[in-house]
Amino acid sequence: MKLILKETVKGLGEPGDIVEVKAGYARNYLIPQGLSYLANTANLRKLEEEKTRLDEETKRDYLEAKRRAVQLEGVSISFQVLAAEDGKLFGSVTNLDIVERLNEGSLDFAIDRSMVQMEDSFKMIGKFTLPMRLHEEVVMEIDVHIEQQEEN
Repeated sequence: MKLILKETVKGLGEPGDIVEVKAGYARNYLIPQGLSYLANTANLRKLEEEKTRLDEETKRDYLEAKRRAVQLEGVSISFQVLAAEDGKLFGSVTNLDIVERLNEGSLDFAIDRSMVQMEDSFKMIGKFTLPMRLHEEVVMEIDVHIEQQEEN
């Protein structure tokens, strides 16, 4: 019996896969559990339309991420922070600080915390390059400058 999977079934396939299974397995488990549906002509057409829609959506998301990367290209942000004589910060500059600073700027889109690819917060004075993941396939870098705050 031919079925179209709605969800991942271990050892069988991923959502959208067309699989051939025994009739009993289909009638007694896969269909009642909502894991699949029959691969008839109407459902196959619906699956093709869904795949086409997802492909277009993926392409649109990719192009939007590329447009955003162009806007972020050459962006440099700086922080004035308190630090010890050896350059160690009293505190740290986190991805949330970076998101807030970028969103204060003149971008026509909002930066999300998940876009900032930061392994650990910055704890020293210096100049850093920080990767930004705007899409699965679009990663670019911004410059972050952390400077000693001048005392009054």
